[in-house]
Amino acid sequence: MDYTRVFRMTFASVYPHYIAKAEKKGRTKEEVHAIIHWLTGYDEQALQQQIDTKVDFETFFAKAPRINPNVSKITGVICGYRVEEIEDKRMQQIRYLDKLIDELAKGKAMEKILRQ
Repeated sequence: MDYTRVFRMTFASVYPHYIAKAEKKGRTKEEVHAIIHWLTGYDEQALQQQIDTKVDFETFFAKAPRINPNVSKITGVICGYRVEEIEDKRMQQIRYLDKLIDELAKGKAMEKILRQ
């Protein structure tokens, strides 16, 4: 499968949609940030820099300080695909983020979302 289009999308163009999805369901921007920090290792300043410089998704995840070692605990379906079965590592990381934001919007507790 060709993921080029998704990889070239800027993180900054999708980020507001993550926030809107969460807030529409009564969750907060801070919770979205906590998920991003947990998944990627970006701190608040580094995250803002990635948004400001409009990096694409491929770069966003390639330069992530530390992908959380517990990502293997993220399972389920997102966009019609089981996240644990996605073979392309970068696409899997993008879908992990989508899945976590989905769980947040569905009201799941942060402890469960962050696999604690």
